[in-house]
Amino acid sequence: MTDPDPAPWPGPLAGVRVLDFTRVLAGPSAALALADLGAEVIKVEPPGIGDETRGFPPHRDGTSHYFLSVNRGKKSIVIDLKTPAGVALARDLAAKCDILVENYRPGVMDRLGLGYATLSALNPGLIYCAISGYGMTGPLRDRPSFDIVLQAMSGALSVNGEPGGLPTKMGIPLGDLVGGINGPIGILAALYERSRTGKGRLIDISLMDGLTNLLGYVAQLAFFTGEDPTPQGSQHPNLVPYGIFPARDGGIVVACLTNAFWTRICAALGMLELVTDARFATIEQRRDHRAEVNAVLSTFTSAHTVAELVAIFTAHQVPHAPILGVTEALAQPQTVAREMVVEVEHKTLGTIPIVNRPIRYVDAEQPLPTAPPVLGEHTDDVLADVLGLSALAIDALRRDKIVA
Repeated sequence: MTDPDPAPWPGPLAGVRVLDFTRVLAGPSAALALADLGAEVIKVEPPGIGDETRGFPPHRDGTSHYFLSVNRGKKSIVIDLKTPAGVALARDLAAKCDILVENYRPGVMDRLGLGYATLSALNPGLIYCAISGYGMTGPLRDRPSFDIVLQAMSGALSVNGEPGGLPTKMGIPLGDLVGGINGPIGILAALYERSRTGKGRLIDISLMDGLTNLLGYVAQLAFFTGEDPTPQGSQHPNLVPYGIFPARDGGIVVACLTNAFWTRICAALGMLELVTDARFATIEQRRDHRAEVNAVLSTFTSAHTVAELVAIFTAHQVPHAPILGVTEALAQPQTVAREMVVEVEHKTLGTIPIVNRPIRYVDAEQPLPTAPPVLGEHTDDVLADVLGLSALAIDALRRDKIVA
């Protein structure tokens, strides 16, 4: 008799429970990363509308595209935190959780009676991650923040756009999504620390801090020169050629980071004499003769189609890429091979495609993530499984409109 198939490996955070008080994007993306890694994430939503993004159009059969994008793998429970009984229920849940994530403005959770001091007294091992626009300190701590505001305040917006024009907001909301990067890093480090000390920790994540950190070499350039870097469009301030170049049927990206790549570009153009041309021999000289370098490359690329250029540059190992639309990018062979788009079963929409988790473990594959939950889908399950409440007790909470 053969043994039954073993249960699928849920991920490295299996057995870790997260209480998720986040909404919109910055906080939900942080909790999403924990769900992707196998944690049980219980998303607490208010009655009626739930997470505000459930109302963001466009919708399909009443379900928002926005909500679907950052809530896979989570459970949804509806609790009215405006009632003392609802707050008490949330405290009971926090006592049973390893991690709490919230992204209200500083002070809101304290006023609700769900701040770190209160909850850590009930659960000393609780790791409490507070994500906000400007963090818990500083003159802007109480100011509301939005992605474009953070991009502007951090300096990131000032270097995005075409030369000589007004800056342009980044196409993806990086100001918010940076919370989904730094939040989990801080949480996982604290989780490791707790394994040695048994104690939790309060984590203060500022989205503006995160974007400031991502300025990277742009900030260092300002330190070096004492001047503000300016928008370069798709070009690089110091590397040439680098950017988008015209083709007969569109455009193509070419990136030259080293002299070795410059040699390959010259070979692809059939112009190896440019390698020893005094104007282009070094990175600095190519930067100083930017217009001439770009003119040479543009003349070549504009005489070919994108497909022809991809073939030429691939043969010569030149860093390049066609400019794909989102639909084409999601269907390209590399994306398909990495299974970055998968189909899951949603409670009301049926079978839907979603973006898959981005971190993989070799020889230990996780099952597909569960679909983003409908509002309150797991209320009864969470109250019964986590708190051990009976069906009668849950019905009483529902009658009193504490849960939904």
